[in-house]
Amino acid sequence: MAMIPLLLVPGLNCTADLWGAQIAAFAAERQVIVADHGRADTMAAIADAILAEAPLRFALAGLSMGGYVALEILRRAPERVDRLALLHTQARADGEEARAARLQQIEIAETGGFDRIADLQIPRLLSPAHQTEPGLVDIVRRMAADTGAAAFVRQQKAILGRLDSRPSLRAISCPTTVIVGAEDVITPVELAREMVEAIPGAALEVIGDSGHLSTIEAPAAVNAALARWLAR
Repeated sequence: MAMIPLLLVPGLNCTADLWGAQIAAFAAERQVIVADHGRADTMAAIADAILAEAPLRFALAGLSMGGYVALEILRRAPERVDRLALLHTQARADGEEARAARLQQIEIAETGGFDRIADLQIPRLLSPAHQTEPGLVDIVRRMAADTGAAAFVRQQKAILGRLDSRPSLRAISCPTTVIVGAEDVITPVELAREMVEAIPGAALEVIGDSGHLSTIEAPAAVNAALARWLAR
């Protein structure tokens, strides 16, 4: 019997490279699809576009912004989501400090400074031990270059307009795993626990030696966590 397809949604300013190790690990046994999440500037429009191209039913994993998109997909079409993995994300909407930072980055990108964005993000995306690892830094910079300023601005605007998902977490009925890096400073462990406590039956996986991008910082540990999730 064919295994259910796996739909992966990258984070802000990220591409399929974010999921390279996971594609390599799971593509031999199931269809693996990486969603395009840079064509619209609202969560609703992004989710609708992904659903229009996705299989009828799928396992859904989203990292950071991808988690926001995944929660919107689940709100719109829960019957199509077989199981849910939320990586390095949160259910809350942005606070004032986060909103101000996003608006500042939009201004930088729109005024010719997009090339600076990746370097501004790296100290928060990667754990301290990984911020000087050339291979990982190169992946972050390459993903940003491949995303481009226009798509980055659309993504930031969609994130700014997203809903607070906390009221809808208890309605999630599919097998759910929440994955977070032990050193994630953007969406720390306490925000992951908040979601796990609200989603019935959810499991928590804390990835050691990882910041906000565990799929590239600790791929073997993430692959093991996702394998447990897919087997639930």
